[in-house]
Amino acid sequence: METPLIDLQYPIGKPPVLPEQPLTATERAGYIEQLAALPAQLTAAARQAGGVRLEQPYRPGSWSGRQVIHHVADVHLNFYLRFRLALTEDNPTIRAFDINAWAELPDNDAVPVTVSLALLEALHSRWVTLLWHLTDEQWQRTFYHPLYDRTYSLDQALVQYSWHGRHHLGHIGLLAA
Repeated sequence: METPLIDLQYPIGKPPVLPEQPLTATERAGYIEQLAALPAQLTAAARQAGGVRLEQPYRPGSWSGRQVIHHVADVHLNFYLRFRLALTEDNPTIRAFDINAWAELPDNDAVPVTVSLALLEALHSRWVTLLWHLTDEQWQRTFYHPLYDRTYSLDQALVQYSWHGRHHLGHIGLLAA
């Protein structure tokens, strides 16, 4: 029996189709639990990969494991702020940024991945606490993403952002294998 090939770019599959209807409380809980678990899972995968492998790309032409971990911290900080903006402003336009340029900034080489892993632990603690306290009405609040010319509900963002963390956890897992 042949071992199935792993898609190195999308080891857990491509981004999900976002729901058009509000999520149920049970569906939300599953996604929130994925976000809550991510920092510990990413830390464990980084330890398993080890320092030398984290300096390598997870696939030809990709970021190194180090860059991926710093990217997750950078982007999840932005995701958290998007939630806070949507909860306090009417359909705010969020700011897009160049993730590749951010990955090349000098702090990515100078700062150990443990700093970004600690940041993720603290950030997700705050973010998950916020998420558990939202009302059904708050989950339907929105923000506008100019890069995609699309308005997202917080339910849709939750689905997308929980996938994002697991997606990059899969990349670190490729280095740990």
